[in-house]
Amino acid sequence: MRILQLCNKVPYPPKDGGCIAMNNLTQGLLKDGHTVKVLAINTPKHYTNTEELPAGYRYQTGIEAVFIDTTVKVLPSIKNLFKNDSYNISRFYSPAFEAKLIEILQKDAYDIVQLESLFVSMYIPAIRKHSKAKIVLRAHNIEHKVWERNAAATEKFLKKKYFSFLAKRLKLYELGALNNYDGVAAITPVDARWFSESGFSKLLSVIPFGMDLNSIQHKNSIEEDKASVFHIGAMDWKPNIEGINWFLEKVWDKVQQEHPDVKLYLAGRKMNDQLKNLKRKNVEIIGEVADAHEFILSKGLMIVPLLSGGGMRVKLIEGMALGKVVLSTSIGAEGVECEDGMNILIADDPEAFASVIGKYLSDKSHLAQIGARAKQFAAEYYNNDDISRKLIEFYRSILQK
Repeated sequence: MRILQLCNKVPYPPKDGGCIAMNNLTQGLLKDGHTVKVLAINTPKHYTNTEELPAGYRYQTGIEAVFIDTTVKVLPSIKNLFKNDSYNISRFYSPAFEAKLIEILQKDAYDIVQLESLFVSMYIPAIRKHSKAKIVLRAHNIEHKVWERNAAATEKFLKKKYFSFLAKRLKLYELGALNNYDGVAAITPVDARWFSESGFSKLLSVIPFGMDLNSIQHKNSIEEDKASVFHIGAMDWKPNIEGINWFLEKVWDKVQQEHPDVKLYLAGRKMNDQLKNLKRKNVEIIGEVADAHEFILSKGLMIVPLLSGGGMRVKLIEGMALGKVVLSTSIGAEGVECEDGMNILIADDPEAFASVIGKYLSDKSHLAQIGARAKQFAAEYYNNDDISRKLIEFYRSILQK
């Protein structure tokens, strides 16, 4: 099968959740013998010089990228208030990208054009005009719900009102685009339910993010600091920043009162200056790590204190696949069919979050069973080989319609 993968950012190197999800799927499809061509938007936030990517990856994917300045700008955002389109979406449109897309479609025939997120959906008219390929949305999130949660979590009045406005515009666009796709592959059951209940009338399937379990190396030589708590995630993503600030302000002191020797490690790319300059007892700011899996294996309890966002947390699945005990909020674990107390720990308010950490520190051996079950759960439901094959079967059913 020939697949054109349209990405809202360059998916390689796979350093954040979105890139990991896109790249793992690319690799799974290639491994299964399919042809994948990658065309990506190169944004200022995630800019990548594609000429510097590994030669093997460039050869396999034929990756091309077109720069679009997606930076949020004051004047365009104000002008957009008086238009009917979504500023979140319109920032990703470029005549140059559309021209490159048309060039690719005219050069080769594709069976499927896979849209990685809503942010490349405005190119559907060009795809329809220049290709007979079926169009499938790979729904990473229900995008307007992310902004609704951003608005709910924001305390500043004007910012809250603006985020609510963006969410309403985005929802109108998301609903209007529903039946422009030939199929939707939703990453979570929660997201699939929204498509179904909102009137999506074509083929729909739940196909989660996949992990290359062969690359998960459980290195016995790595010594685990069990008396520690850690977080790892891209720190240029608002929900991660918000969640860590909440944890530091409302949870960490409660933990320290009962367990004064426990350490907190915060890792992730693009750590902001506020965190870089943080001076708190037993808090170590690591920043970007060379090997995320080694870092995860070397620490104790993994926390996912998210209060907003959507879709599936890639790092949460990675932690489970590595056999870690994971403590998450309900939003952080949303879309993952896990069970509190069985293969994950869930807490939503500061007191409960601190209490669970205290229980872990007091009884690590008992709770380690949760980590073992988490590893088994991830292997059963998030094997990238299985997920890639499931996606291809979904594509075949679309092509037969």
